[in-house]
Amino acid sequence: MHALLARAAELAAGYRASLADRPVARPVDPAALRAGFGGSLPAHPTPPSEVLEHLARAAEPGLVASAGPRFFGFVVGGALPAATAADVLAAGWDQNGFNAVLSPAAAAAEDVAGTWLKDLLGIPATASTGFVTGGQAANTAGLAAARHHVLAEAGWDVERDGLAGAPRVRVVASEERHATIDRALRLLGFGTRAVEPVKTGPQGAIDVEDLRRVCEAGSGPLIVCLQAGNVNTGACDDLRAAREAAGRAWLHVDGAFGLWAAAGPATRALLDGVELADSWACDGHKWLNVPYDSGFVFCARPDVHAAAIAYRAAYLTGAGEVSGMGDLTLESSRRARGFAVWAALRELGRDGVAELVGRCCRLARRFAGKLADGDAEIGNDVVLNQVLVSFGDDTDEVIRKVQDDGTCWLGGTTWRGRRYLRISVSGWSTTEADVDRSAEAILRLTGH
Repeated sequence: MHALLARAAELAAGYRASLADRPVARPVDPAALRAGFGGSLPAHPTPPSEVLEHLARAAEPGLVASAGPRFFGFVVGGALPAATAADVLAAGWDQNGFNAVLSPAAAAAEDVAGTWLKDLLGIPATASTGFVTGGQAANTAGLAAARHHVLAEAGWDVERDGLAGAPRVRVVASEERHATIDRALRLLGFGTRAVEPVKTGPQGAIDVEDLRRVCEAGSGPLIVCLQAGNVNTGACDDLRAAREAAGRAWLHVDGAFGLWAAAGPATRALLDGVELADSWACDGHKWLNVPYDSGFVFCARPDVHAAAIAYRAAYLTGAGEVSGMGDLTLESSRRARGFAVWAALRELGRDGVAELVGRCCRLARRFAGKLADGDAEIGNDVVLNQVLVSFGDDTDEVIRKVQDDGTCWLGGTTWRGRRYLRISVSGWSTTEADVDRSAEAILRLTGH
């Protein structure tokens, strides 16, 4: 086992060392890639060392350097060194993060890391923290807590009686909400037709007066979904004004990446009033740069959070279970992802997280400036780490060329009827040189 894990670490470290120089992505023949993994299932066992070497060879042509400094797609950052090493340890320890009986160490790491996260993000210290897989699970768990609370307030036990015959729950959300909100509503039985959309301003932040109008247009149980970090522009809803406009509604904040703005002095004002919400969703493998999969759901009412999520079973009774962990997430058997989160926060510290957020925002503005100097059209105010870039009718062709070129990687999006390159600067290892090299490649491929 020692030699096997040492070799795995050697292979992983060699790959990470290559990230600055290797193409971010390259054209792949899916059939050839699958053939490297394929063939008939072997009839007999294979030595683990041979399996490891085969895996490394087969995967190499299909690896995308999303952990590297020039990957600007999907708002993801590459895992920090300490977080990566902690995840290797977590895999070696093979801990189940369901509760403190299965892993007292995992419980302690999550408890401390959760406290640190709330402090950084401006969330009340008394809120609960669930370590989930990502933004989708965080939104689903947060809205499950919202569903429980607003229906309990109306005298309905949704966990016992379901939604059939329940009072109708109104869900008010921005017309530019993230798609994970809609999927959470589907999974929770509300359906997407439950959404009462609210208009947005020029940059995609919610129109507070229209929010007030929509909230006051009906009655009954009410959930309001807000956004910290528009998925296209990075714009943040005015959380303090929205809290006042929403009245006594349950306020859920989808802050997959934008919630991290609260950790940076230059961006903290964008999240003014964040503490007034009832639940929050956030990703760790975005701006905190921890390994996949990692996300967080916070709830201002821990009892509501647990009531919506927790379950009991006969074999768990008397096992010394404690409230938390499995009571706050949707999985029972799950890896102990709190170790990597703890390691990332310990590596960076408060100042390091603030510097990471601030630097990515500065680099995004630098990216926009370089491309604008090359006659590209910048489609948004660059307030966080998101940049929308248009080359008119050639935009999709530019995206294809950039992805094939391999200097950097970025995706496309449609915002308000127009196609854009969508650049997200989220990685801890990205430098000014990486941005300049990437901008030059984009302009070279467009003929500018």
